[in-house]
Formats: sequence, structure tokens, C-alpha cells
Amino acid sequence: MNNLYYNELLAILSHNLDGNDKSRYFIALSGPPASGKSTISEKIANDLTNKGYQSSVLQMDGFHYDDKILKDKNLISKKGAPETFDVMGLANFLSRLKTEEEVIIPVFDRSLELSRSSAVIIPKETKVILTEGNYLLLNSKPWNILHKFFDSSIMIQCEEKKLEKRLLDRWKNFNLSKDEIHQKVYENDLPNGMNVMKNSSKSDYILIN
Repeated sequence: MNNLYYNELLAILSHNLDGNDKSRYFIALSGPPASGKSTISEKIANDLTNKGYQSSVLQMDGFHYDDKILKDKNLISKKGAPETFDVMGLANFLSRLKTEEEVIIPVFDRSLELSRSSAVIIPKETKVILTEGNYLLLNSKPWNILHKFFDSSIMIQCEEKKLEKRLLDRWKNFNLSKDEIHQKVYENDLPNGMNVMKNSSKSDYILIN
């Protein structure tokens, strides 16, 4: 699959939905940290809704372990790595969205850096579930059990230098020390991003951002 720009991707997704006869259509949007997943997923959902395909976003980050659990498991310094998520919880919600008309889902509050449960209603009118997150296409267990849920998959392509700058800017907003920012970016976020790029299954589409 050739690399696509946003409008090209949107046209393809719209075409796919035109020929879809399922009650709900599931899209996976993956990419490294700071590649733009949250912004792009909301834009796709809004644009598809405006085209007549009622869409909702399901965040992988809504299934982040709470900081207390991360501390108990000695994982707090690795927050955001694959092992710091409730993958089976995400799988359960995807399964419910396949069969239940209305599902209330958790979200991740970036201003608080934690998940909020039962925060958003996905109504029965929703026909497209856009799931966004770093590790949705990882080949390793248990992440690979998610692949069966998706009708289409998208990987966001972004230059490493651009990711680095975005990540540095993100953590500066939390008033952290330079050492804390360095640890988060260079010992956690960027290695996690390289893991996504190197160890994810091939996506149906690649989006340039």
C-alpha cells in the first residue's frame, strides 16, 4: 500500500463504508507516541459522521493501568509501554461493541495523565468505531488478539525528529525537570515508538503526518 495523505485516506474509508453491510465497522489507527493519533482519529470520526457514517472514537489509552497499579508492579517509570495497559479489557470492550447497541467506555484524560472510567457513551446509532492507540497492531502477545476485531487498519508515518520535538514539547507542559523529561522521552517514549514501527503487523493503509 502506498503512503496516503489525509484526503486520500478519507476517500478510501468512505468507499469501504459504502460497500459495508456490517452493523458496525471497526478501524484501527496506530502509530508511535506523538504521531498525531488523537487529533487524526477525532478528525476522521467527525468527517465520516458528516458524510453520514456516525462514528465514535475508542482510545487505547483509556485502558492504561492506574498509577497505583504501576507503582505496585514497579512499572511507573515505564508508563506508556505495552505492558502498562489492560489489553484484555480493551478486547472485552471491542467484543461488546460488536454485539451491544450502547456501550459506555473509558477515556484517557491527558491533563491528569490517568484514565476515567464510564466517561463516554457510544450510542446505538454509531456505525464506525475508530480505535486509536500505539500498540493496536503489535505482533506480540497479548496485543495480537486485537487484530481480529478490525475491518481496516492504518499506521501513521512520522519522522523520528518530528516525534522527538513533539514529545519534548508535550512533557515541558507538565513542569518537569530536564532530567525527568529526558527519561520520559529517550528512555521510554521514543523506544516505545520504535517498537511500534518495527514490530507491528502490516497495516492496510499508511498515513503521512
